Amino acid sequence: MEKNREKPDQIIIHVDMDAFYASVEMRDNPALRGKPLIIGSLPQERGVVATCSYEARKYGVHSAMNIKEAYRLCPGGIYMHPDFDKYKRVSGQLHDIWNTYASAAETIALDEAYLDVTAMAQDMEGARRIARTIKQRTKDEIGLTCSVGVAYSKTAAKTASEEKKPDGYFEIPTPEDFVNLIMDRDVRVLYTVGEMTAAKLYAAGIHTVRDIQQQKDLVARLLGKQGQWITQIAFGIDDRKVTPYRPEDAKSISREVTFQADVSDFDLLKDVLVLLSLCVEHRAKRYGLHGNGVTLKLTYADMKGLTRSRLVSTCDSAVTIWQETARMLDTVPHRPIRLVGTGIYNLSGEEGRQLTLEDYFTEAKTEREKEQKRLLDALQDRYHLDFAGHLDQIYQGETLHRTVEYMRKHR
Repeated sequence: MEKNREKPDQIIIHVDMDAFYASVEMRDNPALRGKPLIIGSLPQERGVVATCSYEARKYGVHSAMNIKEAYRLCPGGIYMHPDFDKYKRVSGQLHDIWNTYASAAETIALDEAYLDVTAMAQDMEGARRIARTIKQRTKDEIGLTCSVGVAYSKTAAKTASEEKKPDGYFEIPTPEDFVNLIMDRDVRVLYTVGEMTAAKLYAAGIHTVRDIQQQKDLVARLLGKQGQWITQIAFGIDDRKVTPYRPEDAKSISREVTFQADVSDFDLLKDVLVLLSLCVEHRAKRYGLHGNGVTLKLTYADMKGLTRSRLVSTCDSAVTIWQETARMLDTVPHRPIRLVGTGIYNLSGEEGRQLTLEDYFTEAKTEREKEQKRLLDALQDRYHLDFAGHLDQIYQGETLHRTVEYMRKHR
């Protein structure tokens, strides 16, 4: 590519780790290197693949694949549960390195981020140096490889980072470069075009980015606002800024678990909802958020989903969340359940919270605390576990799932 181009309005780097969870495990246990490693559920469990090594991908295994299908494709693979606490620690180290070079950093996942390097890089040559430094420091200091894309926009930067995986580097300096690269590729190359959207486009005879450009009016009619957005990026137009993620901007907070065997005991579901409600409360308090709506989510054994919601004056306490979801649970069809979840929505910070009785009367707060203790004591009596003394661990995903499975087996 030409190096002397006009300076872009913005220069964005997209960093994406290579098979992150699997790479961390192989770094920490060299005996796993070169093996088909699948991180996620175990073959005898329900669940999906979280990620897998490139050796496993040669068998057709990929992220989000049902674990039973992964095992059918790769019965000789090594299957492991994820260690999220370890991955979060490594993620923090990675983002500390990456953020050094950015005026704004937008964390997409533990292993992925957009970096605005316009000010520090000055031009594409400067961005090139930053990208190479990020790759080298990630390898030298963390012991892992990453793929990096440098471009004029977020869409193009993400496309660039995927172009030469693993351990890749690619740059797309201009909209013309982006369009020339993807013009004759499948529509799935475009940001936001998932499986269902692609199916609608295919049905209308639209298979490539070139087709979108040539039939932009049809795309807009088929997909509305999403179609207008897809058409824009098909022409290389994307002026979105790198926006640091703020938990307080979330629209909802939720927690759910999938059982390893279907559950028909709705009293057990109510017990599990106590823990899920506590997890939701914990996250909401961490960011100073309050909701005024509660949701109950269920997936039945036949994979049919059901969601119920209810507006309340305020729902920032686990007791309130649990009481509302338990009431909603009583109203739904009682059939075997595969997944249960709860959450709060219509979030606001302290300044937007509606005052409640607890703000005026300490007795109300005391009653809520007594009710939470009563719920936890009842769980302890039923399952002989010290729930109250181990809430900090239960808030972590893996411990929560192990605890719920223990409850299911010992109800």
